[in-house]
Amino acid sequence: MWPIDTSRFKAAAPVKSVAGFSSVQVYRSVLIVVLQALTLTAPVLADRQVRNADPEVARASVSAGSLVADFGTATPSADAKRLADWVAATNDSRGSTFVIIDKRSALLYLFNGQARLLARSPVLLGAALGDEDVPGIGDRPIALVRPEERITPAGRFVAESGRNARGEDVVWIDYDAAVSMHRVVTSNSAERRLERLASPTADDNRISYGCINVPVSFYESYIRPAFVRHSGIVYILPDVKSIQYVFGMEGGPVFQKPVARNTPSL
Repeated sequence: MWPIDTSRFKAAAPVKSVAGFSSVQVYRSVLIVVLQALTLTAPVLADRQVRNADPEVARASVSAGSLVADFGTATPSADAKRLADWVAATNDSRGSTFVIIDKRSALLYLFNGQARLLARSPVLLGAALGDEDVPGIGDRPIALVRPEERITPAGRFVAESGRNARGEDVVWIDYDAAVSMHRVVTSNSAERRLERLASPTADDNRISYGCINVPVSFYESYIRPAFVRHSGIVYILPDVKSIQYVFGMEGGPVFQKPVARNTPSL
């Protein structure tokens, strides 16, 4: 078992004795505290009710168009917009920062907890088309990963920061498949990864072993700050399957939780 980090827990407030007070004084004190609590916490409770609304009601609001994601001046694909609007309406990210990666367009959209677009960037993705990783692929050496297995899996992932085998900080997306989001790898000049990121089309953005490569400046300015202290949600749109099937838009998505892993990132 992993050791429990007790520093994450707050110490319980000490219990004060009421000895020395009369019953009338205690009654009056309790009454005042209760009245103040009711007055001060009413807006907070109302806010919590809105943010934790019934998912069925939120889903219904999608069709009504009452809650939508804010893409600003960006023009996303139909699937990217539909997914972002669904996240906004259902509060599927639970108020956390979230990312949508559109594999077909090779674009990444970073949103805040209120579904407002913070930044976007081109990305490099797995060389092979597909939506599911190969079982056990994360335990294999990179040299043994076949070309058709170099897939960036589609789905909903709880992502968090960590370090790879080289000691570099990355954002882990899929623990089992050893898929992470990190700065673009430029060690092999023949792959022309920087040129692929800068090209105007998505046709040449499939080059990695499955990891999501982002420009260094974008990683430093947006991705690292967004995930360095808190986990976030990453939604990766499919190549082939429907977004309804991948994200369970009718019945709700399945949570996936990665943990730190020492493995190469390519």
